[in-house]
Amino acid sequence: MLTSVFIAAVSLALFWMAAFTLWWQMHAWRTPETLAATSFGRPEGEAGLSFSLLLPARHEQAVLDHTIQRLLESGHTDFEIIVIVGHDDPDTTEVARRAEERDPRVRVVVDTHEAKNKPKALNTALPTCRGDIVGVFDAEDQVHPELLTHVDHAFRATGADVVQGGVQLINFHSSWYSLRNCLEYFFWFRSRLHLHAQKGFIPLGGNTVFVRTTVLREAGGWDPECLAEDCDLGVRLSSVGKKVVVAYDSDMVTREETPGTLMSLLKQRTRWNQGFLQVYRKKDWKQLPTAGQRMLARYTLMTPFLQAFSGVVIPVNAAVAIFLDVPVGIAFLTFLPAVTALVTFVFEVVGLHDFGKQYGLRVRVTHYIKLIVGGPFYQVLLAGAAIRAVWREQRGRHDWELTSHVGAHLATGPATDPRHADPREDAHA
Repeated sequence: MLTSVFIAAVSLALFWMAAFTLWWQMHAWRTPETLAATSFGRPEGEAGLSFSLLLPARHEQAVLDHTIQRLLESGHTDFEIIVIVGHDDPDTTEVARRAEERDPRVRVVVDTHEAKNKPKALNTALPTCRGDIVGVFDAEDQVHPELLTHVDHAFRATGADVVQGGVQLINFHSSWYSLRNCLEYFFWFRSRLHLHAQKGFIPLGGNTVFVRTTVLREAGGWDPECLAEDCDLGVRLSSVGKKVVVAYDSDMVTREETPGTLMSLLKQRTRWNQGFLQVYRKKDWKQLPTAGQRMLARYTLMTPFLQAFSGVVIPVNAAVAIFLDVPVGIAFLTFLPAVTALVTFVFEVVGLHDFGKQYGLRVRVTHYIKLIVGGPFYQVLLAGAAIRAVWREQRGRHDWELTSHVGAHLATGPATDPRHADPREDAHA
């Protein structure tokens, strides 16, 4: 009897988690009006704000110069690029210095911290920022030339304190896990973050995020010890009532690449998960004014671990229903999470088609097969990253495991201007 009750409770909990996650994931597609509201508004009038664009780069000599050049092509007239390099990274520093010599809009700031990480680098540059708005990009980013103009308009039109733009991994063809990784970003930035902004609680993305300089300085910049400094900043700003606007347009997204190896992806997810744990334990989210916001915050910050748990337990649950002698009603309940998982698979297939259509990438039948077959294995990887994050946190290990980049997203076709991408381009698939 107790076993049956336990199985039923676990099944209902899994069903609830999967159903809510799916519902939130579908947020942007619920109505045509909701989908239209997620885009940038058309810029009107003269640009009125200045930008300081922070570009932390560590061992990124292979991709840094391309990113700087893309930023310099911006159609906005008032911006500076601050490249932050480590004092112990001569190769990246050399690339940054050459760019500084070529264009006066580029400045180099040297991070002298012995233990290096992204938030320390960003905090090093923050006092030197001259712009009204601080924007953050990563060293491998491919940035649209009209992005700053649209962000400028978004600030002025909405009175926002923060504007979060879209980020999209592009090289879905590189490996089976790249496919799923790209789709995760697509759902997160295309849909899920808009729900968070609407609810007044948002874990910000790691780049293409823009914050008023005064607001950022009042907040004390980034937490130098947090492994998810973007999430932490979003939580802190949400908790004190700052207005965050999320805007997504497939033309305007910042393009990036997936981690090059499974181990690199595992380490990246470990860092994010551990950072979410740190933010959860800091309890800034408890300052949110409503119980609904606090519940959303608690669930969001624990989501990586809940997803990993459910991904492993759902198959076990189905096996229990098939192989163990349990009452019919209990057996029916054990299948509920599996049904939700199947519906999620269908939604992912539709999402992959939409992803390919929006970015002019040919999605083949083999990609759909890889998406479905790779699902369980990807869940195992997420579970491993979650377990590793808990282990590192308990051991007090907070060193920053750097994700290396090789520019795989730069070879996905004619992306000099995404609006002119050839829809026949198959992205080397």
